[in-house]
Amino acid sequence: MAQFILRDEILKEHSKAQCTLIVNWVGASQQRFDELFHLFLKDEYRVVQRAAWPVSYCVIAHPEFIKKHWNGLVKNLQQPNLHNAVKRNSLRLLADIPIPEKYQGPIMDLCFKYVESPTEAIAVKAFALTILTGLAKQYPEIIAEIKLLIAAQQGRETAAFKVRARKFLEAAEKMK
Repeated sequence: MAQFILRDEILKEHSKAQCTLIVNWVGASQQRFDELFHLFLKDEYRVVQRAAWPVSYCVIAHPEFIKKHWNGLVKNLQQPNLHNAVKRNSLRLLADIPIPEKYQGPIMDLCFKYVESPTEAIAVKAFALTILTGLAKQYPEIIAEIKLLIAAQQGRETAAFKVRARKFLEAAEKMK
């Protein structure tokens, strides 16, 4: 069997099948995930972009993988001109796992910026709104601000955003 060289596999093609191959290669190995996460943060543009998808799936399957990488993940999200794939997949994994208290404030700030930005990709906005919905359960004082953001977006957003907005509003009613 040929040796699995992660960077080469990431560059081979950008497809669901290739993402699944990489996620299966990582499996339950923290060491292999660390290698993937390093490429996600530190490599050249195309590798970073393509590594984002399997990173998110690995963390969703094994939330413990991200424990030692929280700081790097949040700092990366705070970088200007971050590729949509990196933002989308980072937010996807954050939407599915508990966020440590230490990082809730910075992540909340990022999510508010993403939702209110008129130029942000819809998937990024949708995942950001999902994260804010989860954080609103712990911080009900942000509910009013999120409602204002949603109201300001009305008429300008796609069906995907509207679905997430409706889910937030339904969840907010139950939080009262």
